[in-house]
Amino acid sequence: MYIGSWEIKTQAVLAPMAGVTDRPFRILCRSLGAGLAASEMLIADQRLWHTTKSRQRMNHEGEPEPRVVQLAGNDPVQLADAARANVDLGAQIIDINMGCPAKKVYGKLCGSALLGDEPLVARLLEAVVRAVPVPVTLKIRTGVDRDHINGVAIAKLAAQAGIQALAVHGRTRADFYEGEAEYDTIRDICASAAIPVFANGDITSAAKARTVLDFTQASGVMLGRAAHGSPWIFRDVNAYLETGVLPPPLLRSQIRDIILAHLEALYEFHGESSGVRIARKHLGWYCQSHTRTQAFRSSLMAADASSAQFALARECFDAWADENE
Repeated sequence: MYIGSWEIKTQAVLAPMAGVTDRPFRILCRSLGAGLAASEMLIADQRLWHTTKSRQRMNHEGEPEPRVVQLAGNDPVQLADAARANVDLGAQIIDINMGCPAKKVYGKLCGSALLGDEPLVARLLEAVVRAVPVPVTLKIRTGVDRDHINGVAIAKLAAQAGIQALAVHGRTRADFYEGEAEYDTIRDICASAAIPVFANGDITSAAKARTVLDFTQASGVMLGRAAHGSPWIFRDVNAYLETGVLPPPLLRSQIRDIILAHLEALYEFHGESSGVRIARKHLGWYCQSHTRTQAFRSSLMAADASSAQFALARECFDAWADENE
């Protein structure tokens, strides 16, 4: 499929996730088959960009093309200005967040709160599309709540505004991440949309990706929480979608090498203190995904320096890899 002039060569893409999809994780997922990997959400108000966190979200050094920055805001001028600034900094696709259900985002009438104001949605999208020479994409939920499912209407507004692709999480804002995602609305959007649509929500395996694509007729799938601790899921999903057969599982030694390289990238990008803290989160997910590593999870969480954390991780995952290789 194409998003503007960019050919997206695989059907599985990484969902933008605050606190997760930093540059090291985006590069890792792209290397394992994610066709796209958007940045963490960046607030459109440039007065807030002086923080380390904001500056890191605009750092694309070494990142494969196309580089995607996700923006959130509710003012057309402010959002357009933020899009222009990020294109100047190297963004090659601008993604607009109208799906985040978090209280601090929703309370500022951003993210999924915008779905309740269709005229404002149209103005925002038109302003950003006019402002930048790169493709603009959009991520939404199916509506604000179950009584106000308007995903199809929002998708039509998006296409009319010039949005080049759409990702749809099969839940409303009121659902947060509870219950099961529904794909009926995504199917209806795909039937009426004239742009590529990515189905998102509860896609946790290659087989589920195939089922969701067959049901919705979406152009691709967007994976979020399923990539926590298992970034190689993109490799599996893409192979299964292309051939109907899962690839041979990675060797434990290969998984160990991926984990250790990820840790090194986190330390380099975030620095000592933040690197160790953020690495704990990913190590927790890696251990949770591989139940036979639970025995050493607590020691990894307790390490308070990158050298100690990395040495423990190498020792523990070496032993784990040697169990059956």
